[in-house]
Amino acid sequence: MEIVLVAGALVLVAARWLPGPWRPRVMVGGGVVVVASAVVMFVDGFRWQLLPVLAGAALAAVWRGRVIGAVVCAGLVLAGAGAAWALPAPGFPEPSGAYAVGTTITQWTDPDRGEDATPDPGDRRTVVAQLWYPARKTDGPGAQYMGRTEREAGVVAGGLAAYLGVPAFALDELPRAHSHAVFDAPVADDGERYPVVLFSPGLGGVRTQNTAWAEELASRGYVVAALDHPYDSAIVTLADGRAVRTRLKATGDRAEDERRAATWSTIRAADLSFALTRLERIEGPLSGRLDTGRAAVTGHSIGGSAALQAARQDPRFAAVIDLDGYPHDPAPRPFRQPVLALTHDVRPGEQPNYLPRLSQVLALSTARAYRLTVPGSAHLTFTDAPLYLPPLPSLAGSLGRTGALRVTAGATTAFLDATLRGKPGDLSKTLSPYGRLTTTP
Repeated sequence: MEIVLVAGALVLVAARWLPGPWRPRVMVGGGVVVVASAVVMFVDGFRWQLLPVLAGAALAAVWRGRVIGAVVCAGLVLAGAGAAWALPAPGFPEPSGAYAVGTTITQWTDPDRGEDATPDPGDRRTVVAQLWYPARKTDGPGAQYMGRTEREAGVVAGGLAAYLGVPAFALDELPRAHSHAVFDAPVADDGERYPVVLFSPGLGGVRTQNTAWAEELASRGYVVAALDHPYDSAIVTLADGRAVRTRLKATGDRAEDERRAATWSTIRAADLSFALTRLERIEGPLSGRLDTGRAAVTGHSIGGSAALQAARQDPRFAAVIDLDGYPHDPAPRPFRQPVLALTHDVRPGEQPNYLPRLSQVLALSTARAYRLTVPGSAHLTFTDAPLYLPPLPSLAGSLGRTGALRVTAGATTAFLDATLRGKPGDLSKTLSPYGRLTTTP
């Protein structure tokens, strides 16, 4: 319908060049197309990106200037079309695995840890987890993206916009988006016990930031548990309705910011270990269906740092995946788990300490470590961002809307299949097509 609207507006712009007898007929036809398509979209949810298209169509209907009018009106229409293309409604790829996908949200409080971000000594550390899991096929609607309800999703999107320093309307597509998972769908009835993948988002990120990836893994027989870290994630909506905003701030002092990042990474690592403990004794429909003896810890950006630290501290994790995360562990030491690190295509002179520091930490693994540099990627390539942000190489990479997911899911699934399921084969050969591979030892 958006294409129809743009086409109708361009017809109105072009009609001024037609011979006299044809001009009014074509303008009436174009006007009908514009009005009809706009009405349909206003009913379904009109996108602000298309307002310049309506403005250009309206001016084309009344402005008599031929050359200047055509240039101005066409410019407005094309600007709106470009904005709609650059900032689309997220379209989540259909998961490719054998299972349908269910999702559920839970909240856990750790009685043994206080909340460092608040002055109340009785406040305990709480995390919110969203689980994606193999499910039976059901006709339920796709889960709301970014929240339990559209209202909650709107709160989260607004919190993200505030964290990023952009107007709230810039992210207003996200609360209306739906993924393929179904809330509280029945667990698949094949009797299998599924390996577990814990995930920590990037700094200021939220648990849903890798929904497409989580759904893909769940469709292939994994349970993914992604965490919201209160006072760290941009905004966290708790079960009682409270919205907890981030309290993290950079100081501009490199040494102080690194000290703070190490603290945040340590807290997140503890959150991940606590979440695994809760998953070991989970109740409800998933009881008895999680194989926590085959658990991987993963994360993006600072979440990847937390994953590396959690693996070093907690031997229950069998594998670790770092999605473009700089290690902030204040006391890195050898760890036994195999590790896969996906990194963006670092340019010469960019983040000079990143790859040397990462290579140093990966070398501490007493198992095999794999570092995969993905050509055409950027830091946000390894999240849902390519689905809804402008496809600028410096922002979301140049792999396309869904190409980024194919690389991230393909490489991480191959690694998880090998490390958690013991799938035979040469993992190096499997990973090599996705980028430039370095292995240790």
